[in-house]
Amino acid sequence: MLRRTPILAFSLAAAALFAPGVSAQGHAHHASPADSANVAATVERYHQALAAADSAGALALLTGDVEILESGGVETRQEYRSHHLAADIEFARAVPSKRGPLRVHVMGDVAWATSTSTSEGQFRGRAINSAGAELMVLARTPQGWRIAAIHWSSRTRRP
Repeated sequence: MLRRTPILAFSLAAAALFAPGVSAQGHAHHASPADSANVAATVERYHQALAAADSAGALALLTGDVEILESGGVETRQEYRSHHLAADIEFARAVPSKRGPLRVHVMGDVAWATSTSTSEGQFRGRAINSAGAELMVLARTPQGWRIAAIHWSSRTRRP
């Protein structure tokens, strides 16, 4: 039996709602290289904000109803702000990460970006050597592309 998670439900609803080239308001939006570049820039600005300990900057790139999936849980924007954002900033500043290429797909007013990474260093007295995967779902808003969902997963790398 397929269990629909919030991100899957969001993705399916977005795909149905935003047929290629048409927004919810009925305006034509054709995916362009500029859309892909703007989505990639939003993801990059989010990572830069974490690395700079700019929590306000990171939060400004999230939609009000964003969902963050990590470590087997789902957090709302408020929960993320209160609980996990500080640890994500601390980790980004403490552990060097190498991000692989970002792959961007745009479908009307919805886009998703995927990438992988490796992280190696020390965090809170613990050795870190991990491989990670990231999925961000973005929505076109009047303020530009904003992150509507994030899913992070990681595993320990073996030598």
